[in-house]
Amino acid sequence: MKIMVVGGGGREHAIIKKLKENKEITEIFALPGNGGMAKDATLVNIGAKDISAIVDFAKNNNIDYAVVAPDDPLVLGCVDALNEIGIDCFGPNKAAAIIEGSKVFSKNLMKKYNIPTAEYEVFSDLDAALKYLDTAPIPTVIKADGLALGKGVIIAETREDAKEAVRSMMEDKIFGESGSNVVIEEFLTGPEVSVLSFTDGKTVVPMVSSMDHKRALDGDKGLNTGGMGTIAPNPYYTEAVAKECMEKIFIPTINAMNAENRTFKGCLYFGLMLTPKGPKVIEYNCRFGDPETQVVLPLLESDLLTIMKATTNGTLSDCDVKFKDGAAACVVMASLGYPQKYDSGFDLIIDKSVEDSVYVAGAKLVDGSLKTAGGRVLGVTATAGSLGDAINAAYGKVNFVEFENAYYRKDIGKKAMEVK
Repeated sequence: MKIMVVGGGGREHAIIKKLKENKEITEIFALPGNGGMAKDATLVNIGAKDISAIVDFAKNNNIDYAVVAPDDPLVLGCVDALNEIGIDCFGPNKAAAIIEGSKVFSKNLMKKYNIPTAEYEVFSDLDAALKYLDTAPIPTVIKADGLALGKGVIIAETREDAKEAVRSMMEDKIFGESGSNVVIEEFLTGPEVSVLSFTDGKTVVPMVSSMDHKRALDGDKGLNTGGMGTIAPNPYYTEAVAKECMEKIFIPTINAMNAENRTFKGCLYFGLMLTPKGPKVIEYNCRFGDPETQVVLPLLESDLLTIMKATTNGTLSDCDVKFKDGAAACVVMASLGYPQKYDSGFDLIIDKSVEDSVYVAGAKLVDGSLKTAGGRVLGVTATAGSLGDAINAAYGKVNFVEFENAYYRKDIGKKAMEVK
């Protein structure tokens, strides 16, 4: 069986490594993948947004099943295009992927179907947005409507910061057309939880909860990043909270998408805030999160391809989805200076003893040698019976990875360990 995975980051590496456990799979192609995946998949130099080239490759290489992992190709309709030539996919079609592709759509969906979220207003006119900010509660959250590489959200602590954020999005177009419309949102407080879920549009199966660490520096200081590390499960996500989320958020979201004729199949990511007034949705993603995937999939006991096919075929209720007891921790190793200016092209040395635990996000092969090629270079993951042991094991494995200008946080999981 030939599988094609669209995407090229650490999330895709984690997906590929999990898929490899299925013995029916004879070959996995990564489009475009990265040099660090070369031992696990055949790299194909086709960009994740080049839909026509992806379709041609799938047709010419008799691909049996495709996993479309990143947000951009999903929102662009990659699944629809592959379905048209008879190839089944894991991932939502274009109509359903809008739940991440447009924050205005997702916020309006939640309001219409009474799904708990922050209060908000939507603006397409700069002057109207600035006028609203004269009296809006501060701090506030400014969000670009469209995709912005995970960077289209600004928390403004002052009224002037809020206005500057709106100007930068709507006037200066720092996120391109994604900032033509903005959402100005109530600032929520409480622990954040990420819950990825498998769904076939009828059944929802939440995966193990996780906790991301977005800030670049120890102590949750510094700039927001794509994620500097994760742990799973998230200790704030108790059985009682999980039950409430299933009843008030997860099932209502799937039902709402069905009611809008946008049936969602694939992985629906719920970014939650556990506020004093109960769990609320901060954001939806239409795919596996990165780096949450790097701690969730290592805890999955069931066969990933079987589950993925069940989401496609509408048979998820018949599928046994099991996760291991215990915990996982992932430490992201980045290039010094990320998420701003950083240097790349350094030798990347991963000791054989930890290769199975490393998910490469930013690397390329140059004359057979692995070189760094990105801000987030890789994630080092460990699983263990307890969270403390998983964290210690992950940091132990970090010592077996080397590259110049390597930087990583030293406190991944510290906050989770303090939860009583």
